[in-house]
Amino acid sequence: METPSAKKENDELGKTITNEADGKGMPGKYTIIYFPVRGRCESMRLLLADQGQEWTEDVVTGELWQKGDLKKSCVFGQLPRFQDGDFILHQSNAILRHLARNHKLYGQDAQEAALVDMVNDGVEDLRVKYGRLIYQNYDDGKAAYIEALPGELRPFENLLAQNNGGKAFIVGKQISFADYNLLDLLHVHLVLAPDCLASFPLLAGYVQRLNARPLLKAYLESEAHKKRPINGNDKQ
Repeated sequence: METPSAKKENDELGKTITNEADGKGMPGKYTIIYFPVRGRCESMRLLLADQGQEWTEDVVTGELWQKGDLKKSCVFGQLPRFQDGDFILHQSNAILRHLARNHKLYGQDAQEAALVDMVNDGVEDLRVKYGRLIYQNYDDGKAAYIEALPGELRPFENLLAQNNGGKAFIVGKQISFADYNLLDLLHVHLVLAPDCLASFPLLAGYVQRLNARPLLKAYLESEAHKKRPINGNDKQ
């Protein structure tokens, strides 16, 4: 649910935020406020769906964002914005960590938590490079990016190999928020370069294994997921 102040703010912004129920189809205590793309919120959606959580999407139109009032209300002037009941949070990785603490997805001890953070930072590094390609240099830079991609993916293959021979998760014996973030990153790269995992059997198996988790599989096959563009400029 929205806080009274947030609801008033959205109303005052001309009611140009479109509300959509996601997850199991019913609004929950969680609300994702973001553009109508997968972008930096898809890993949150994967996490919530796989954990059997319900959430609401408040879809921000380009028209609304250009008005500037919502942007001014965001701590760092950018989306996503996330609501957990009355609690409002910004920054995608902070939101993932908040959800991880809520749902025990942060490793089994302090060492595992540190490793999960390490992996997630590695995911963020590659996500930033991917974003620059998509929004700044797609036509001229795609070939070089794909050529360099094996070097970017190799560390994740190595990390999998070090954890139960690559048959489980990226860290430890239980799924963590870093798994959802890495899975989304691999999904978008498989669209960009369908053969990018051909030389990485552990990563390829990892994607297949996580995609087959029943609740995650149901979400990935949902119309809400399939109809939502990956990026905001039709490049992928």
